[in-house]
Amino acid sequence: MSPSDESTDARFHVERTADTTEFVISRLFDAPREQVFRMWTEAEHLRNWFGPSGFKIPVSYLNLVPGGAFHYCMRTPGGSEMWGKWVFQEIETPQWIVLVNTFSNKHGNITRHPYVPDWPLEMLTTVTFTEQEDKTLVKIVWLPINPTAAEQRMFDTMHDEMAKGWNGTFDQLAAYLAALSN
Repeated sequence: MSPSDESTDARFHVERTADTTEFVISRLFDAPREQVFRMWTEAEHLRNWFGPSGFKIPVSYLNLVPGGAFHYCMRTPGGSEMWGKWVFQEIETPQWIVLVNTFSNKHGNITRHPYVPDWPLEMLTTVTFTEQEDKTLVKIVWLPINPTAAEQRMFDTMHDEMAKGWNGTFDQLAAYLAALSN
């Protein structure tokens, strides 16, 4: 099954209505698909580029199997910590990853966004990796899972901020890939 199949969303109880909007962002990376896929699926690589600029990932655990998780701590430049978790739903190496993304505590329990209380508790995240000659197009699709009306409104109003965040994260991935090739 491909991640664009409607049945994928149904398995995760995501209802699309006329009011539902997805957040979609993509970037072309100057690296082969298999290498870019590894950057997303190996903890030692994720620690070196994932997250907002200036954040560090001092703690992470990754079990790359359906039902497995990437549980991580992001430390801000000021020393504050935020925890997050991905629970993998589908993995098709090196084509796509489907996961449920949440904020969490250090024990892996789902928590609210530490700064945005109306942020959706869970996000269905699909990351696809498409070969384009010797480069890789990474596309991310985010969709809240069963959001309240307030959560959906918050998600819809934050698209510009999400784009800024993902573009910064993509910049870090591009720099990390460039460093690996030197």
